Formats: sequence, structure tokens, C-alpha cells
Amino acid sequence: MTEVKVIGAGLAGSEAAWQLAQRGFRVKLHEMKPAKMTPAHHCADFAELVCSNSLRGDRLENAVGLLKEELRRLDSLILACADATRVEAGGCLAVDRYGFSGMVTEKLRAHPNITVISEEVTRVPEGPVIIATGPLTSDAMSEAIADYFGKTDYLHFFDAAAPLVTLDSVDMAHAWYASRYDRGSADYINCAMSREEYTAFVRELASAEEAEVHGFEDKNVFEGCMPVEVMARRGEDTLRYGPLKPVGLKDPSTGREPYAVVQLRRDNAAGNIYNLVGFQTHLKFPEQKRVFSMIPALHDAEFVRYGVMHRNTFLNSPRLLDRTYADRRDPLVAFAGQMTGVEGYVESCASGYVAAVSMAARLHGEEIPDFTRLTAIGALAYYVSDESVTAFQPMNVNFGIIAPLEQRVRGKANKNLAIANRALAHLDAMK
Repeated sequence: MTEVKVIGAGLAGSEAAWQLAQRGFRVKLHEMKPAKMTPAHHCADFAELVCSNSLRGDRLENAVGLLKEELRRLDSLILACADATRVEAGGCLAVDRYGFSGMVTEKLRAHPNITVISEEVTRVPEGPVIIATGPLTSDAMSEAIADYFGKTDYLHFFDAAAPLVTLDSVDMAHAWYASRYDRGSADYINCAMSREEYTAFVRELASAEEAEVHGFEDKNVFEGCMPVEVMARRGEDTLRYGPLKPVGLKDPSTGREPYAVVQLRRDNAAGNIYNLVGFQTHLKFPEQKRVFSMIPALHDAEFVRYGVMHRNTFLNSPRLLDRTYADRRDPLVAFAGQMTGVEGYVESCASGYVAAVSMAARLHGEEIPDFTRLTAIGALAYYVSDESVTAFQPMNVNFGIIAPLEQRVRGKANKNLAIANRALAHLDAMK
């Protein structure tokens, strides 16, 4: 039985290890937790969600919803565990953070073809190997990968996690349950702010004291995880057109759309912990307590976790990797997850899947599956490996990178749904 090493048991590494094991390979899964933790990690389980507990939209009219459905049809471990531990979040797929990670861990440890090795890897081993150490790669391993490729081929960005509060500490006299546009069930707690309250909040947020993060500059923040204080400094209305937008919500106490709304999303199955949606931050902890307590519904909020900021490390993948996430020089050394420049939980899972099934095909001497740009999973892989991309940045899946329709379809939602149906038909035909 051929042995394949998988380095890192995050979302990408967990998916890769599972897919290889399911195809009959002996897998050695190396994970440095719990022997070594990073400031963003809070538990010893695999596939830990260090930022939001949401895997984002779950409708086919949404590109990440399409990617989820593709992964379901491809028997993804991550999507199976996410569906089994989901908590209600309107049109999004959100999960019980610890229930999800615990289920992934249990399934991987119980697989007869997987051996878990709890240690930090500090060099790039010979193939076959899939390196999925993530954006929080340890300094030693980060240096080893940089040496492997050449230091000029590394990129560094910064990411941030949102705070968590207890449900009991939310003042519901200033909040109500609803989903935007009343889609699905009322899964969010909506905290209204008047113009005066919002203006005072933004003023204090923009000037609040930040924690020191070595090498941090606003320009290095990935737009998809922009800290709220950075957004506040971009202009008074920036947050009202971002995470605090009130559109699609009516305050039942007034019957009108509020000036601004902070949304809280359930973070666990018990429903007693909520996260502040879009409130990634790297303010000092006392400043988070002071400023976020200015939100009327959170004036006495109990924070069970404050937001944190950490460096994310990415490869300059178009120069280095092919469409299977493998080193162009040595296809038996592959990479997966956010370190390749795919941005997001589901995208990381997708990269781990493609890296694993491609590695399996190579080792079996079989034709490597080509999902093509007709599918979301294929389009993402092609984007990451597109040598024509000169200013590479992390990318969420989106319909813009998927092959366009040959015929014109009126309406954005109808067009996206037509692209999604074509992708799923293409995927089904490949089986």
C-alpha cells in the first residue's frame, strides 16, 4: 500500500487525508496541535474554524453555494460534517464550531488507513506529500517552504477573527431576531443603531488603540477579512455599506429600517454563544470591550472571546503551482488550503479535494480528472494556477472566474442559476 504524507489537519489537509485514505492509500497525517498552538487556535481538534463559524451562502445562485453542492456530490468529508452539525443561519451554512471540528477529528482518527502524528514538521519532505499547513503555518515550516521555492515567491497578508458574546448578555430591548429580507427562519440577532449612536461608535472605533501585530499595515489586509477599525478609518459610511448595512431589515419597534444594524450569528448548537458578524478586529481587548459596548444591545455584553489578528501566509501560486495544486517542478509535492491563495473555508476544502484526487490518480497511473472552468471547483484551481495573473491576491470563489454561458440569460440570479445547473450537470457526467 503506497504511503502519502499530509502535513496539516486543517480543512484542506483533513479533506485531502480523507480522500486519499478512501482511495486505498496509507496516509500519515501530521498535525502540530496540540503540542504546538498558535494564538488563533483554541482547541486540539482538526479542521478548527479560527474565524467565523459560517461557511457562507448555501444557495446555487451564490458561487460558494455552488461549490458546496459540487463538494457534496463528490463525497466531501468536510461538507458531510458541516451539514451534520449545522446551526440555523438564514441562507448560510453555519456550523456548531466545536461539534464540527470534533466530528472531522473523530472520523479521521477512526479511519483504518490514516495514522495521525502529533508533531510539527519543519521541512518540506520528499513526495508523495500534500502540504496544507495553512495561513497560520509555523515560523519554522514557513521558512522551510520559502527556502524550497525561493523567498521572493512568498506573500504575506493579515487576517482577523470576530469576538463572541453570550446570548444572555444581549439586551433584546434594542435587538430582534430576523434574517435579511425575511429569508428562511429568523436566525440572526439584529442590533439597531440610530444615526447618533452609529456616528459616535464609528468615531471611537476609528481612534481606538490597536494591539501590536508585527509588520501590520492596512494595505496588507485581505479585503474579505478587513478589520472593522480599518473600515471605520475609510469613511463614516463605510461600515453602513458593509457589515452594518441595514437593508432588508425592519426594526419591529419602529416598523422602519434602522440607520445601521450589527448582526449576531449563532456560533454553537446550544445557541448560547453568538459572534459579531463582520467584526474582525485587532483592537486591544479592553478597547474591544469599551467600543463594542457602545452598541446599544451590547452595553452589558459578556465577551467569551475577543477578536484577534494574525498573519496569513500565501504562496505566489500562479508562478509555482499547476491546476492540481502541485509544484510545477515536482508533481508529487502538492500544496492545499489558504496558503495556495484560495480564500475561505469551502475553497480550502475544495483545494484539498483536488490535490488529493489528483495525487491519487498520479500514483495509480490514471488520468488526472479535469473539472474544467465549467465548475466552481475547477475554476478555482485554474485561477490559482493561471500564469497570466501578475498581481496575485487571495480569491474567494465567484462566478467571474467560471466559464461564461454561451447563451444570454436575463437577470443576474437567473444567469448564476443557469451557470450552476450547467456545472452540476458537467460534474455528474464526469462520474
